[in-house]
Amino acid sequence: MLDALVAGTHDPAVLADLAKGRLRAKLPELQEALEGRFRTEHHGLLVGHILAHIDYLDEAVATLSARIEEVIAPFSKQVQGLDTIPGVDRRTAEVIIAEIGVDMAQFPSAGHLASWAGVYPGNNESAGKRKTGKTRPGPKWLRKGLTESAKAAARSKGTYLAAQHARIKRRRGPSKATGATRHSILVAAYYILRDGVTYHELGADYFANRGDTDAHVRRLVRQLERLGQKVNIEPLPMNA
Repeated sequence: MLDALVAGTHDPAVLADLAKGRLRAKLPELQEALEGRFRTEHHGLLVGHILAHIDYLDEAVATLSARIEEVIAPFSKQVQGLDTIPGVDRRTAEVIIAEIGVDMAQFPSAGHLASWAGVYPGNNESAGKRKTGKTRPGPKWLRKGLTESAKAAARSKGTYLAAQHARIKRRRGPSKATGATRHSILVAAYYILRDGVTYHELGADYFANRGDTDAHVRRLVRQLERLGQKVNIEPLPMNA
C-alpha cells in the first residue's frame, strides 16, 4: 500500500484492496483509515526514502543471518541442545554460544559461569544479616538474550521454569523472578554444553512434590483454615 501511495495511487478503495491476510476482514475500516492527505511529491519522497531504508535493513539482516548460519554450522548439535530449554529459541542459543563458547572446561562450575555472566545474585552479609547484593556487569547481549528467554519461559505451560518464576514473583516481584529464571536457564545451558545432553524437564509440580509431602499438606490445610474453611483430608487410592 505504501509503494502504491509513492507511485501515485490515492484512491482509498484501491489501496485498501491491496491488503492481505487477516487485514482483509477489516476493509471498510482500512479504507476509512486511508482517507487523508498524501498528495505532494514531498510525501512520496519521504515515504520512498523510508521504504528504501527498510529494504536495505532487510537485505543486511538476510546477509548477516546467512553468515551466522555458516559460522554456527559446526556447533549445530549444541544449538539444538540449547533450543530444548523452555523460552530459548535458536537465535538465543546462537547468542549463548557466541558469548560463552561450547567448552565449559573454562568454567569450574555452573556457579562460576553465572558469576562471570553477571546473572548470579551478589552476596552481602554482615553480622548474620543478608543485605541487598549486586551482580557484576556481564556480557550485554548474553544478558539481554537470557532476559528475553526468561520472560518467554515464564509464559510457557507446564514447565519448571514457569513454576519457578510464578513462585518467586509472588514473594519478591517480577524483576527478581526474571533474574532467577535467567540464572536457571544459564545453569541449564552449562550442563547441556558440558555433558552434550538435552534439557531435562522437572515439571510444573516440582516445588509441590519436593520434600515432605505431609508437611506440605499441613501447610495448605493451615492456609485454608486461616481463610475460615474447615478441611477434611482423604487420601486418593493409589491407582487414582
